[in-house]
Amino acid sequence: MASQEELISEVLPLAQTPLYQLALELKARLTSFGGWEMPVQFVGISKEHQAVRTAAGMFDISHMGKFILRGKQLISQLQRLVPSDLKRLQPGQAQYTVLLNSQAGIIDDIIFYYQGEDAGEQRGVMIVNAATTNKDKAWIWQNVDSEQVQLHDVSSEKVLIAVQGPQTAATLQQFVQEDLSEIRAFGHLEATVLGQPGFMARTGYTGEDGFEVMVDSEIGIKLWRSLYDAGVIPCGLGARDTLRLEAAMALYGQDIDETTTPLEAGMGWLVHLDTKEDFIGREVLAQQKAHGVQRKLVGLCLEGRNIARHGYQVLSHSKVVGEITSGTLSPTLGYPVALAYVPTSLSQLGQQLDVEIRGKLYPAIVVKRPFYRSKTRLLT
Repeated sequence: MASQEELISEVLPLAQTPLYQLALELKARLTSFGGWEMPVQFVGISKEHQAVRTAAGMFDISHMGKFILRGKQLISQLQRLVPSDLKRLQPGQAQYTVLLNSQAGIIDDIIFYYQGEDAGEQRGVMIVNAATTNKDKAWIWQNVDSEQVQLHDVSSEKVLIAVQGPQTAATLQQFVQEDLSEIRAFGHLEATVLGQPGFMARTGYTGEDGFEVMVDSEIGIKLWRSLYDAGVIPCGLGARDTLRLEAAMALYGQDIDETTTPLEAGMGWLVHLDTKEDFIGREVLAQQKAHGVQRKLVGLCLEGRNIARHGYQVLSHSKVVGEITSGTLSPTLGYPVALAYVPTSLSQLGQQLDVEIRGKLYPAIVVKRPFYRSKTRLLT
């Protein structure tokens, strides 16, 4: 029997971003994603993937949640929600991190962009996943002092375009007044895009250098057209998934969720126990840090074209020990790669496991993540 949420989603029409008509003009193949009607591909996943790895591609990510935050105690209030030490951020810097529940389960993975102080108030931008936007907003309000934090949800007001690839900066510079070479990885600024105010960050979800640009809808439409005329390839969710998986970037709802902790997911670099005061989920993470985790998210490599899909079982000596969370045939590497949770005792590099694919077992080797590392991507 379908859940109440599933029944509601079947009744409610899919939302569309301000760039939806442009996708129709380009004859994109569309799909349902997190309550939105989104392009899954334009000219083909392989071509779009290759464009990002070698030149420049652009993605409509306007469906993602976008919060403008202000408050005299903004940083100290947000500190309670995440395991990362936000006090280390200087104006113009950003932190990828996670919102945690009391069991250190991941409510969502987010990026917080700190913009500094203005008129005595600290300012920032938070980008969250589309399907969790309302959940995240409710959780924030539940756990911060509303007198100390102001949150303006601009999710439906702004276009967000990700332009990714080694040629991105040179191409995008034509339409931006500020010098993009001055922005480091995970840097950001309030920029002038096509003569109008915008927000730009040197972040992305592909493993390549690139920028994410947030502007008003009208400017977003003009920017998409301008980039397309400049030769930037439109890309859909299909290429976005293969790109992020090659870079071993977690997908919320598959690789991480409220039942997984950042330490289990290999995100220990987000957990700053030594420099932070109390935060939600700290006790659980401290215990895991001290005693180790029972399972880990590992990278797997398979042979041939035997693709391990989400939900496939992972076995060791014919015993089920885990499950695939994400898998694909890597367009760049030419062989199948996957992510899976397995017992810590079976997580060592070189460990041989098996994946059940259509009733047969195929060998899989635990390998180092990421599967692919860009030679041109900037480091923070």
